[in-house]
Amino acid sequence: MLAARKCVLKKVCTSQHMSEAEALTKLVVYTSDQAQSCVLRACQIAGIATANFRPLPTDASSHFSLSPAVLIKAAATDVAAGLFPFFLCGKVGTTSSSAVDPLLELGDIAKRYGMWYHIDAAYAGSACICPEFRHYLNGVEKADSYNMNPHDWMLTNFDCSTLWVKNSELLVAALSNKPVYLQNEATDNNLVVDYKDWEIPLGRRFRAVKLWMVMHLYGVSGLQSHIRNHISIAKHFESLVRADFRFEMIVPTNFSLVCFRLRTPAGSKDNSHTLNSKLVEALNRKGDILVTHTELSGIYTLCFAVGGTHVELHHVQAAWNLIQAEASLLNDKQ
Repeated sequence: MLAARKCVLKKVCTSQHMSEAEALTKLVVYTSDQAQSCVLRACQIAGIATANFRPLPTDASSHFSLSPAVLIKAAATDVAAGLFPFFLCGKVGTTSSSAVDPLLELGDIAKRYGMWYHIDAAYAGSACICPEFRHYLNGVEKADSYNMNPHDWMLTNFDCSTLWVKNSELLVAALSNKPVYLQNEATDNNLVVDYKDWEIPLGRRFRAVKLWMVMHLYGVSGLQSHIRNHISIAKHFESLVRADFRFEMIVPTNFSLVCFRLRTPAGSKDNSHTLNSKLVEALNRKGDILVTHTELSGIYTLCFAVGGTHVELHHVQAAWNLIQAEASLLNDKQ
C-alpha cells in the first residue's frame, strides 16, 4: 500500500496541481467486508483516512466473494465525488468464510481505474500448490503484488509470510533511505538486495531458511498430501454437520475451514446468536478443542478449522462428538 501510495501521489499531485497532503485525503482503498483486518491496519500505517476505506458488502449468494458490480459502483461513485481509487485487495480464502474473490474480473477493474492490485492469499494460497485447486488463482497474473503465509498451512513455523511484487523498484522507491551509517560499496553498486528497502522494519530474521527446510524435507508431493488430507477431513466434518438436523452450514467448505451453527429454534429473538455463542463458550471452556466464531451477514457462525500438523480423522470425529454433546445439553436447557 505504501508503494501504491507513492505512485498515485506523484501522478495526482502533478495532474491535479494539488499538494501531497491534500491528495492523501482523497485516496481510496477497496476490499470486501470479508478481508482480514490487516487491510485496515495498512491504511492506518499509510495514513489513509478511515473514511476512505471501503470494505464492500458481500453475501451468501456469492459465497461471500466480492462482486465486480459492487466494486465498479463504489469506484465510480468515488471518482464522481473527486476521490482517487488507488488500491484494491482481492482475497483467496478469507478469514471468516474462506471466500475467493473473482480475481480476473477484479484485475480488469483495477486496471481501468489505475489501482494497485494486491491479492491476499495468506491462508488458502498454500492449497494452490495442488493442481486441482490452482483455478482459485486464475487472474493472479493481473496482480501488482501477491502474498501467502506458509506458516498458516504449509508446515512452516510462525512467522513466515511470502510477498511477490511485479515491480520491486516501486516498493524500494517508497521505503528506501540511505543514511551514511548504512552506506557501503555492495549497496552502492547494486551488488546485493537490501531487504530493508522492501519492508517497514530495518532488520529481519532469516525466515526463508525455515521454508527452504520444509520444502526439502517434505517435497512437493508431501506438501500436497498434507493439504489434501486437511481438506478431505474438513469435507468429512462438513458431512457430519449436514447429517445432524440440529445444525446448518452457513457457506460451503472450499478448503479446510467449516462454517456452521445450530439452527434457529422457534421463538428465538436474536437469530440464535445467544444459543450459538453459549455453545462456543461451553466448548472452549472444556479446553479439549478450540472453536472460533465470526458473523456472516449478521449470522453468528462457528468456525472449525482443520490445520494442525498431526491432525487425523479420529481427532475431528472426537471433536464432533463433543460439539454434539454440548449442543444436546444446551437444547435440554431451552
